[in-house]
Amino acid sequence: MATATFNGTVIADSDATVVVEGNHYFPPDSVRGEYLSPTEHHTTCPWKGDASYFTIEAGGQQVENGAWTYPQPKGAASEIADHIAFYRSQVEIAG
Repeated sequence: MATATFNGTVIADSDATVVVEGNHYFPPDSVRGEYLSPTEHHTTCPWKGDASYFTIEAGGQQVENGAWTYPQPKGAASEIADHIAFYRSQVEIAG
């Protein structure tokens, strides 16, 4: 079981994360969407594709672009489609 906690609030937990490059990608149904809001920030990874980002907000604190997803990843990363990952420097990941 992997758990993502921000400012003392569990924002995701799952026993079915996919670990890529040291990051736990949480299935969409395991993430509490009320703590995330989409941003206009996007990046491109040569092998995963285009990423979209979210601001995380809980307990009166927020971190802009602290989570990301690959809505339509390239073939080599297809298993993380729509999964959400969090920056370990901002969100505590246990598991």
